[in-house]
Amino acid sequence: MTEPAATATPDTTTTATPDTTTAPATTAARRVDPIHIAAVVLITASVFWRASITTRGFLTADDFPIIAQADAGGLAPGHLFALYNNHLMPAARLLTWVTHRLTEYEYWPYAALMVLGQVAVSVAFYRLLRLLLPAGWALLVPLCLFVFNPLTLEVSAWWAVGINLLPMQLAMIVAIGAQVRYIRTRRRRHLVALGASVVVALLFFEKALLVVAAVFLLTLCLYAPGGPLRAVLTTIRRWWPAWLVLTGISVVYLAGYLSMSTSALRAPISAGEVGAFLQQFYGQSLPAGMVGGPWTWLDASDGPAVAAPVQAAQWVSWAIVAAFVAGTVWLRRTVAVRAWILLALYSGLAAGLIGATRLGSGFSGVAGLVPRYFGDVLLVAALCAGVALCGLRRAELADATEPAGAAEPASTAEPAEPALIRNHPQPFATALAVGLVLLIASSVYSGVDFGTDWRSKASRDYLNTARAGLATAEPGTVFMDQPVPEIVVPGLSHPWNMQSRFFAPLDDGPTFVTRARKLWVFDASGNVRPAWVKGVKAAPGPAPGCGHKVAGGRTARIPLRGTVVDYWQVVRIGYISDRDTTATFRLGDGEVVPFDVHRGLNAMFLLVPGGGDEVQLAVDEPAATLCTDEIEIGALVPQPVG
Repeated sequence: MTEPAATATPDTTTTATPDTTTAPATTAARRVDPIHIAAVVLITASVFWRASITTRGFLTADDFPIIAQADAGGLAPGHLFALYNNHLMPAARLLTWVTHRLTEYEYWPYAALMVLGQVAVSVAFYRLLRLLLPAGWALLVPLCLFVFNPLTLEVSAWWAVGINLLPMQLAMIVAIGAQVRYIRTRRRRHLVALGASVVVALLFFEKALLVVAAVFLLTLCLYAPGGPLRAVLTTIRRWWPAWLVLTGISVVYLAGYLSMSTSALRAPISAGEVGAFLQQFYGQSLPAGMVGGPWTWLDASDGPAVAAPVQAAQWVSWAIVAAFVAGTVWLRRTVAVRAWILLALYSGLAAGLIGATRLGSGFSGVAGLVPRYFGDVLLVAALCAGVALCGLRRAELADATEPAGAAEPASTAEPAEPALIRNHPQPFATALAVGLVLLIASSVYSGVDFGTDWRSKASRDYLNTARAGLATAEPGTVFMDQPVPEIVVPGLSHPWNMQSRFFAPLDDGPTFVTRARKLWVFDASGNVRPAWVKGVKAAPGPAPGCGHKVAGGRTARIPLRGTVVDYWQVVRIGYISDRDTTATFRLGDGEVVPFDVHRGLNAMFLLVPGGGDEVQLAVDEPAATLCTDEIEIGALVPQPVG
């Protein structure tokens, strides 16, 4: 790193007398700052754009287990501090519980909260830009790059992602702002804001520890003078109170988190897997995301799509990014170089974390294309692009109210505008306007396919169909517990993919049993249909007109036509009995399961453990006689039509 430009020192030898005749005009001018107006318009437009996409979708995948766990666990510490897929997020669980208590599975409250969160993040980001960058139209570039970024649409659309990343984004913005203010003023209240923002973010997502890294790297790259070694030493020595606060928070949090979590670190399968991931991360997703891409997406079942820019788009995005980096380095030199180093360091840290936890798993093939992994990286990228394009705002020296003895902060504040911009303002303004329009248009275009994919929600259709069927079902309709379709809740979420867990948050949900004379099932679309069993059947019985005759209190051993795997199975017994009584059923060496027998032609569905190639059936009353030639063991399916 090279020596940053010195901070301009105000002249303190004279005190200017304010001109009261021009004060009203100045106040009015500030009130109608056109940059503020433009920023408000852009933020509003981006929020409406995001809301139009968010509200098309519905809850999906991880949302259902998280909501079901909130319904089951409530405010119990065991629920709030339980890990979900190794994520510690007590505040996220609390907010989910509050929302669920008011709405069940209605999506609009979750969507509204995410949109409101996006408003807060967007406004806070603009305020951070005003704090860091010189006032000027150019700061609208990083603003648009962030608020219109298509790769962050998932953050404001999918509850399970937004509840983690929106607080992290907000905390990163607040923490960076607090650190910059502390650098400029050394006031301790900014350390309080810095620490509080990190603590709050960690209550939503353990990955918010990267906020600490972002604050340190930003301070190192943008505010510490000298080469690399000197900058590191200066950063540690000059702002040690900030690192003391952040280190203390990090150590305490990590001690608690690591005591509960299981290691999520994985070893890559091969060097080729690492290379493919880095190519996806740096060759496809990140450059495309910095220019309004990826333009094309890969469908990801019921969840949000993943980035899939075509080869030509990858080259175009890299060319645009390279030209922008080169142009800003030519214009701003030192501060631009430092800004891009900051992005390289932070993105490398984020990529390393993703690689260490995702490579070597079944999802490694698309790990570098998943948009949610870029929610924090693109925030830093937008900030770095703004610093590289605009320079840093000249830091004000401590005012008269600063505590005595406070040290003057170092700054890499950019001097006056480069001669090219100063001497040719009109072409620069035109290029800026054209660039903004193209960036927004590119982002909106990318959002079209994302929105189309997000609109298609099998989970919404399944849930709505099931609720409609339950509303019209006859009294006494009961079900046996089964997994919901894989597209609704993946099997990796077991046991929270079971119907009993999935429907539990509903006030008018279905009733689940382990035995029933008349049973119903939800088909793959959520329709309520009579149940049947498909699997291994019993061999035909020897008694003419009866099949297998069970009488006199003796146990009948009935062979099966095949072997049943030793696990929980559903059995359907079709029988005719001469009286009401009780009976027992046993599959192989499994548990003996009792059930009621009713006079006449009937059927019974049982959930039984066991396995093997034989079943045992007995009636308890010696005088009773039961005939059956319909025993089938296997999976529950809808009853065949006809």
